[in-house]
Amino acid sequence: MGKIITVTGGTKSGKSEFAEYLAKKYKRITYVALSELRPNDINWQGKIKKHKLRRPTNWKTIETSNIHNVLRTELDVLLIDSIGGFVVENINTKEDEWKISLNKLLLNLVNYNNDIIIVGEQTGWGLVSEYKLGNIFTDRIGDVLKEITNISRENWLTINGKAIKLDDIFIDIPK
Repeated sequence: MGKIITVTGGTKSGKSEFAEYLAKKYKRITYVALSELRPNDINWQGKIKKHKLRRPTNWKTIETSNIHNVLRTELDVLLIDSIGGFVVENINTKEDEWKISLNKLLLNLVNYNNDIIIVGEQTGWGLVSEYKLGNIFTDRIGDVLKEITNISRENWLTINGKAIKLDDIFIDIPK
């Protein structure tokens, strides 16, 4: 079983850059771009291009929306950017199916035989979405990040281009 490191933050907070910085200490990395491909979305393609240009050329890249398959078949250290892709993949599932998929993800992460760096989107710090789908995403990404944080050995929050190691300053919230 490997070590799980979680890096979370809001949009443009530096979370991907910081996760890439942490990953550079490893010799072999598989970068998992966890998302739909969206070839017709010009803005999305621009973001993808920026990410690709930052990554070292020796990193293997997998572009997928199926994290379960990656966790079953890969052997290298993983950098998963970002776990929100898992939420999107499960956005239309009923609540009981969502819980099953989330538990399967957590089990696969814990049982992975190498280190994993997971990037996750912090949402819900601002306006409440007027759309049902947006609120489902916000709730589910919150669920995912809370559960992953509980199994991670290191937890980082990025904000305004700075990284804060949460493990050094946290207090658990009683249930």
